[in-house]
Amino acid sequence: MDIAAQIAQLKREKDAVILAHYYVPAETQALADYVGDSFYLARLARELDCSTIVLCGVSFMAESAKMLNPTRTVLLPDVTADCPMAHMVRKEDVDAVKARYDDLATVCYINSTAEIKSWSDVCVTSSNAVKVVRELPQHNILFIPDMHLGHYVSLQVPEKSFILNRGYCPIHHKMIPAEVEELEMAHPEAVVVAHPECTEEVLREADYIGSTKQMIDYVAKSDAKEFIVLTVEGVRREMELATEGTGKRFYFTKTTPICVNMAKVTPEKVLACLRDGTGEVGMPDCVAEATTPLERMLELAAR
Repeated sequence: MDIAAQIAQLKREKDAVILAHYYVPAETQALADYVGDSFYLARLARELDCSTIVLCGVSFMAESAKMLNPTRTVLLPDVTADCPMAHMVRKEDVDAVKARYDDLATVCYINSTAEIKSWSDVCVTSSNAVKVVRELPQHNILFIPDMHLGHYVSLQVPEKSFILNRGYCPIHHKMIPAEVEELEMAHPEAVVVAHPECTEEVLREADYIGSTKQMIDYVAKSDAKEFIVLTVEGVRREMELATEGTGKRFYFTKTTPICVNMAKVTPEKVLACLRDGTGEVGMPDCVAEATTPLERMLELAAR
C-alpha cells in the first residue's frame, strides 16, 4: 500500500482531516483535504467536523488551530518546523510602546507564538490585515512582528499612525530587486505579483500585491500568460492547478525562495504522525489571552 492509501485509511480510522499550507512541499499538499493560507486554515479549523486535525505547516499554525479547537487533537507532522519571525518580538519593546502611546491597539500578525499573541489586542493575516486595522477604533497601531507587512498596511491605511517592530520573514526579506529585475528583463511581458512580507524595495517592482490566496486568485483571473511570483516557491502547485489548461507560466527568483521549515513537512512525516499519534500540540499556558485576539480577528474580518 502506498503512502497516500495508508494515509487515507488512517484518516478514516482516526476521524482525521489534513490541512496544509501553500508553502509545504507539493507532494504533501496533494495529500491534504484542504490547502490554504493562514487565515483560511484558522477559519476552517473552527468549522471542521472531525476528531483530529493534522496541520501541515509550522508550529504557530498548529498552535492556533489547537487554541481554536481545544477539544480536538491537533498533530504537527514535524515538531521542529518553526517560523523564525514568530519569535521576533520582545515583551519589553511592546510594553514600552504601550506606556508611551494612548489610544493604541497592538496588532499581531498570526505568524507568531501564542505568547506574543497574548500581548496583543487582535491578530491579522496578510489577507485581512488592511480590513481588520481599518475596523479598529484606535488611532495608533503597534504592528508586530513583521515590519514589512506592517509598512505595507500603513500605506493602505494612512489615516492611522503605525509603530513597527523589526521582525521579518527570512525568505521574503532576502529577496532582492536585482533578481526581480533580472526576471523582468528575461520575461518583459510577465506580470509581477508579490507578497506583502517582501521588502518595500521589492514591492515597488510589483504589479499586484496580495496574500498567497489573493495572488493565486489574481493569476487565475488575469489575461496575462507569464507571471513573476515573489513569495515562497511552494505556491507554484496551487497556481498551476488554478490555471490548468491555460498555458500560464510562473517564474521565481534565482535564489529559490524555499522555506526550510515548511520543507520539513513531508508525506512520510504526515503518515507517521497519523499512525503513531506523534507531534500532538498541547494547549499553551496563555490560551485565554492568546485566543481572544484570534477570535477578534475572525469577528472583524467577517464584517
